[in-house]
Amino acid sequence: MPPRTQRLTFERLDRFESRLSHRLAELSRHAPTLWLFRCVSRLGDWPAWVFLALLQPLLHGRQGWWLAVQWGLTASVAALLYRLLKTRLCRERPYITFTTIRCTMPPVDRYSFPSGHTLHAVMFTSLTAASSPQLLPVVLPLAGLIAISRVILGLHYVSDVIVGALIGAGLAWCSGLLALMIWN
Repeated sequence: MPPRTQRLTFERLDRFESRLSHRLAELSRHAPTLWLFRCVSRLGDWPAWVFLALLQPLLHGRQGWWLAVQWGLTASVAALLYRLLKTRLCRERPYITFTTIRCTMPPVDRYSFPSGHTLHAVMFTSLTAASSPQLLPVVLPLAGLIAISRVILGLHYVSDVIVGALIGAGLAWCSGLLALMIWN
């Protein structure tokens, strides 16, 4: 593809993402929607995932303690990787770039790429699928709501969420593979 065609394709994708992010952020103008997604986002800060990890020993006995440790180590690696990417790539949050998007919740920092909330939500959902699939009817919708909340609250672009999800799934997969190699 010639460079000019590539640039035009990228610009079209950028405009599409910008419009989609604007539309989703507009949902925060409705008080009940804003309240719901603020609560969901707060759960994704850490409480849901700590609870889920600490639930593993109750579900799996001694093996559950190893799972909780594995999940904690995986979350630590995820936090380091996410922080490294965010501080190197420095993509401004949507509400900073576009004055038409409201900031409806205080951000942790200035940058948006990738979404750490989504990264952790998908990572913990993937780990849950591997060890405790009976919890997926609760965990899967929660992860989806956390991911979409980040765009609705004006804190992330759609691509921030997609990349965060891909990284989270990849980290969970690597963690599971490493755990299999260690335990077998």
